[in-house]
Amino acid sequence: MAVPVAFFAVFFAYPVAAIVGRGLKADGVWQFGRFGEVLARPEIRDVLWFTLWQALASTALTLLIALPGAYVFARFDFPGKQVLRAVVTVPFVLPTVVVGTAFLALLGRGGLLDELWGVRLDTTVWAILLAHVFFNYAVVVRTVGGLWAQLDPRQEEAARVLGASRFTAWWRVTLPALAPAVAAAALMVFLFTFTSFGVVQILGGPGFSTLEVEIYRQTAQLLALPTAAVLTLVQFAAVGAILAVHAWTVRRRERALKLVDPAVTARKPQGAGQWTLLAGVLLSVLVLVLLPLAVLVERSLGGSGFAYYRALTSADANSGTFLVAPVEAIGNSLRYALVATLIALVVGGLAAAALTRRAGRLVRGFDALLMLPLGVSAVTVGFGFLITLDKPPLDLRTSWILVPLAQALVGVPFVVRTMLPVLRAVDARLREAAAVLGASPLRAWREVDFPLVRRALLVAAGFAFAVSLGEFGATVFIARPDNPTLPVAVARLLGRSGDLNYGQAMALSTVLMLVCAVSLLLLERIRTDRSGEF
Repeated sequence: MAVPVAFFAVFFAYPVAAIVGRGLKADGVWQFGRFGEVLARPEIRDVLWFTLWQALASTALTLLIALPGAYVFARFDFPGKQVLRAVVTVPFVLPTVVVGTAFLALLGRGGLLDELWGVRLDTTVWAILLAHVFFNYAVVVRTVGGLWAQLDPRQEEAARVLGASRFTAWWRVTLPALAPAVAAAALMVFLFTFTSFGVVQILGGPGFSTLEVEIYRQTAQLLALPTAAVLTLVQFAAVGAILAVHAWTVRRRERALKLVDPAVTARKPQGAGQWTLLAGVLLSVLVLVLLPLAVLVERSLGGSGFAYYRALTSADANSGTFLVAPVEAIGNSLRYALVATLIALVVGGLAAAALTRRAGRLVRGFDALLMLPLGVSAVTVGFGFLITLDKPPLDLRTSWILVPLAQALVGVPFVVRTMLPVLRAVDARLREAAAVLGASPLRAWREVDFPLVRRALLVAAGFAFAVSLGEFGATVFIARPDNPTLPVAVARLLGRSGDLNYGQAMALSTVLMLVCAVSLLLLERIRTDRSGEF
C-alpha cells in the first residue's frame, strides 16, 4: 500500500489541497464564509442547476435509447454481433474532445444538418444531450446487457406458463433482477455527464456551463481561486455520494443473483416483433454512433483528399496556433500515454494486490482513496500541478513527466477495477502450496498469480492507455506549447477561426479516434470475460 499512498499523496492530495487552501485561506485563516458568498451568486446557482438537470436528462435519455440495445445484445444471436458490440463501445473510450468535434461536424456550422436542412444545433442543449447519449450508450448496453445475458430465461418462461402476459412477466420477474444493474449503469452515466467538460466546452458555447467548465473558467480565465475552490469541493462531495451509492448497487448485484452461461440465453430473432426490434436497435446505432464518426472522417477529408492531413505536417501553416507542426502531437500523445500506462499499471497493480491480501476498515478507506481522482475536477488537479510542483525537490513544471503523471491519476482506477476481481478469484491455497514447496512470496506471485491475471493485466493496460491518450482537463494546463497532446491540439485548432484550422481539428480527431478504436478492438480479442459487462 505504501507506493500507491505515496503517489496519491504527492501527485493528487497535495496539489488539490494547495488549490483549495489558496482559495479558502486568507492570512492563514480559513474563510468558510466564502461557501455562502459563492453559492448565493445567481450565476453560480444557474451553473449548479444546469449541471444537475442536464445530467438527469442525459441519464434518462441514455436509458430510454440504450435499454432496447441491451436486450438485443443479451438475448439475440445475429451475424456481426461481436463486431457491433466493439463498435458501440468505441465512443466510450473516445476522448471527450473527439466526441465534441464529431457532433460539431454533424450539428454545427457547415455540418451535415446545416448543409441538408439549414439547421444548427451547436450551442444548444440538444447537442450536449445527444453527445452524452453517444458517449454513454455502451455503459448501459454492456453493464445491463452483460447481466441480462446471464439471467436464466426459464424464470420468465415459468411466469408465462402460470398465465402472466409477456409484459407482466418482464415487469415482475426480469426487471427486479435487472434493477441493480440498471441503477449502477444510471449512476455511472450520471457521474460522467455531471462532470462533463470537453463536450460542453466545445458544443455548449458561452451559454452553457457545467461545474467542471465553470471551475476551468474561474481558474484559467478569471483567476478567481476562491470561487474555483468552493466549486471543487461541491463537485467532490456530489461525486463522492454518487460513487458511494454506485458501490452499494454493485454489491447488491454481486450477491443477489444466480447466473447462467450467456451462450445459453442468446437465440436468433423469431417473429416480426423481434426482427423489428433488432432493426430498430441497428438503426439507432447507425444514427447515434456511426453517423457522427462517419461525418467526422468526411469533414477531415474536406472534399479535397488529404489536404488537411498534409497541413498537419507543416509548422508554417500553423504559426499562429502551434510552435511545432500539429502532427507532432500524435507522437507526443503516444509517448505520454505509454509512460502513463506504465505508471498506472505499477501503482494500480500494487494497490489491487494490497486490496486482495487485506480486509477491514483501513482497506476500505484505501479503496475509496483510489477512486478519488474520479470525484475531483481534473482542471483543479492540473492547475494544482503548476502551483505546487514548482520548487525542489519536485520542480517538474518544465519536465515532460508532468503530463504522464496527471494522466496516470485517471488510469489507476481503471487498472484497479479491472484487476481486482481477477486477483480475488485466485485460490489462496495455490499460493500456500507454492510457499510450502519453498517458493518465496515474489516467486509465488510470478508462478501462480501472474499467469492467471496476465490477460486482465493486458486489458487494464489497454484501458489505461485509452484513458491517458484522451485526458484533457488536467493536460490543457500542463502540456507545453512545443509539446501539445492530441486533445489539446484539437481544442486549440477549434478555438481559432478559418477552414484550415477546422479541417485540421477534424483530421487530428480522426487520428485519435482510430488509435482508440484499434486499442479497443485489441481489448475485445484478449479480454477474459465474454459476458460483455464492464
